[in-house]
Amino acid sequence: MDYSLFTVSLLIGTGFVAGIINTLAGGGSNLTLPALMVMGMPADIANATNRVGVFLQNVAATFGFCKAKKLDNADILPVMIPSLLGGVVGAFAASYAPETWLKPLLLSAMIGMTIIMIVRPTMIAPPEGTVPFKVSEKPSAWIALFIAGVYGGFVQAGVGFILIAALAGTLRYDLVRTNALKMVCTLGFTALALGVFIWNDQILWVPGLILASGTMLGSFLAVKMAIKANPSHLKWFLFIMTVCGSAAALLSD
Repeated sequence: MDYSLFTVSLLIGTGFVAGIINTLAGGGSNLTLPALMVMGMPADIANATNRVGVFLQNVAATFGFCKAKKLDNADILPVMIPSLLGGVVGAFAASYAPETWLKPLLLSAMIGMTIIMIVRPTMIAPPEGTVPFKVSEKPSAWIALFIAGVYGGFVQAGVGFILIAALAGTLRYDLVRTNALKMVCTLGFTALALGVFIWNDQILWVPGLILASGTMLGSFLAVKMAIKANPSHLKWFLFIMTVCGSAAALLSD
């Protein structure tokens, strides 16, 4: 494995940008997965190794949102249970499914999210003052979070968009609290996915930890940005990232 100044800088730099993107929207793995594959990793090994950066990024972001009192602690367990169950299913599927499944799944998710943002933007960004529902009040939220978990455990790239659709679309959280809960959910099923990938010896730890140093720094910065940002700015950032994610999925090999 090549650990030249270029490759190390590439991993840290893309990790930093991906940490910001993943915390405020989603799709940062569209940057980090190609960066890992530049080092010569096959797609399945890169997909597994990428979870190291994602996991530590989520630790950093969850701590930041919690410190800023933007994380609704009472809602953590209800939203995590279905996403964790889905994450287990998705991680096992990723370990045994053909690599050729990754791109169609990613492409479908990105294009679907872009269409939602264009046709029904209020689904993703509820009007200010909207009172959120509890999971127990919305059975559809349980299903949506389970599907998000399956997707996240399987491919990871773009899972933030799926979780935003589930949390804001069904439970009607504002984008800041949606992002806070999104990071907790991702932390949970990424931990489960990591366990599966470790069991199958699919993770390369040195590049994974180098990548994580960048993702954590990006997440710390993004939490501060999310708290101070105008909600409409967050909505437009999310829309731009969905379009970029769709383009990346279309152009990827």
